[in-house]
Formats: sequence, C-alpha cells, structure tokens
Amino acid sequence: MQTIATQAQLTQALKKEARKQGFEPVGIARIPGSKRLQARTQALEAWLNAGYQAEMNWMAAPRRKNAITLLEGVKSLLAVGLNYYVNQNQNPGTLSIARYGWGNDYHKVVEKRLKAIGKWLEIQRPSCKWKICVDAAPLLDKAWAEEAGLGWIGKHSNLINPSRGSWMVLGHLLCTEVLIPDKPSKSQCGICKACITACPTNAISEPYIVDSRKCIAYHTIENRCQKLPEEIESSLGSWVAGCDICQEVCPWNKKPIVNTNDPDLKPREWILNLTKNEALNWDDKKWREQLKGSALKRIKPWMWRRNAAAIKSESPSKLIKQKKRLCQKKKQS
Repeated sequence: MQTIATQAQLTQALKKEARKQGFEPVGIARIPGSKRLQARTQALEAWLNAGYQAEMNWMAAPRRKNAITLLEGVKSLLAVGLNYYVNQNQNPGTLSIARYGWGNDYHKVVEKRLKAIGKWLEIQRPSCKWKICVDAAPLLDKAWAEEAGLGWIGKHSNLINPSRGSWMVLGHLLCTEVLIPDKPSKSQCGICKACITACPTNAISEPYIVDSRKCIAYHTIENRCQKLPEEIESSLGSWVAGCDICQEVCPWNKKPIVNTNDPDLKPREWILNLTKNEALNWDDKKWREQLKGSALKRIKPWMWRRNAAAIKSESPSKLIKQKKRLCQKKKQS
C-alpha cells in the first residue's frame, strides 16, 4: 500500500474512505474547536438550566461539554452525514413514523462504517488512536458537524446541508492525528420561521431552542409515563413514533433531495403500512420481532400501544394548516 506522507494527503484520503462507506457530506474539525463551539456549549448549559431536556438527564453529562475528555491526545475529528431520505411515503390511513427509523438501526450502521474507517487509519498511522461517536455518545454532535462544515444548525435544531437538507444522521471519528480542518458552516435560515410556525405544540419556543417537554418526538419515544400529556395527545395527528413536521416544512427539504439506495436504510414494509388497529393488537412478542435491528426498539411495546391509543383522526398536514391559519390571523389583527 502506498504511504500517505503529508497531513493534506491523509486528510483527503480519510475523506475519500468516508465517502466509500456511503457518507456524504464529510468534513474535518480541529479540536478543541473555534469560539463557535464555546458558544454552542454555553447554549447547551442554558438549555439544561431551563429544563428543556425533560427527563433526558444524560444530556447533562459533563463530558459532553469538552471533546478532549473523550479520547486522550485527541487532535482532530472526522464528521460524517448519512442520508436516510427515501423517496417513498407511508400509505394513506396508516400511522406516521419518523423517517430516521424506517430502516436498520442507524447507530449500528454508522458505527460499523466508522469502525472500518478507523481500521484504515490505523494502517496509515499505526500509532494513531481513535474513537467513534454516534448520537448516544456525550458529544455535541450537531455543533461539531457544523464546525466541520457539514451544514448549519437550523431553527428546528437539526443540521441542514445546503444540497441534502436535514434528512441525515451524524457520526464522528475522533483521532490523535493532526488533520487539516474545513471551514465551519454559516447559517442560511435567514428570516424563515416555517418550522416554528408548523410545530403543532409550540415546542420550538424560539429559534434554535426546542423544549422537549412539548415535543411530540420526545413524548412518543422517550416519555415512560403510562399516559401522554393531554396537550400532546390533542396534537399527535397520526404520529406514533417520532415526528418529522419541522423537517417536512423546511424549504431546504423542499428542494430535490438525493434519494438513498442504501440497503441498510430501505424502509421496512410494515412501517409503511402500520394501522392503528395493528399497533393496538400486536403483542409484545410481535413488536420485538418487528423491531429487531431497528432504532425504534427504544420505544417499548406498551409505548407503541399507548401512542396509538392516543391518536385521533387528524393528520399532521391538517394540524400544520390549522397552525398556519392561526399565525396569519395574528399577523392581520
């Protein structure tokens, strides 16, 4: 194998390996990062102090505020995005499930592919140490992806890439090699407030701030109470697992989006056809069978039934239209 001698060569070769694994966009950041990271860390602290994390106490892990604590001698970070957009829709009359969960568990998919990149890096630099971080790791993943130039954090708190929108999951590979960083991304949301206006529960309390206590995605996935709050139930629409409303209305996702052909992200047939009656009547064994190898297994069987039982007749699209009409009336008054 030909030796990669310089930092520039290694940086470009590493990105090439990432793209071979199906990642796009890809970028490099230097640790400890720019002043932007300090601002993002302060924003996290303010978010936690406001209680917006609800019961997600792991968000307060001290290591999340300093990437240096995750790997001894860390110098650089490879940030990658994996597009999960499939040009398909769930069938009419079925329950809505967030697109990120349509295929195989993205944690395992991203981790496996980043591990292959790490093994490649070891061959190039035998003394190099590396560590993989997917979103369950105590790392400010969106902030570091922004720092590495993958895109900017939108007002709905998701990362937006100008050519691929926000339909992507993120992964990071920390390493002890000094690599050439990319330029951080700049926000291109402008004055747009589509995501804020469309949220049926007003969970986006202000631009870039999501109050999990009001978020449909949080309550359908993380809330372990036997009953959902009434204000969530009344706004569920058809969402039984997660919620994509703020992404669906984003102008950056209205543009032609790359359709993934990745077999790991191909939607499971039952996800496109799940009815309320099925969700209520599947027993625990059936749910475990259907959720095998899926990120959606975080939602326990009894939670699926709880969520389905709370769903009324409205659709998410109807709720969005109602919200827009209310906002327009307020502007006119």
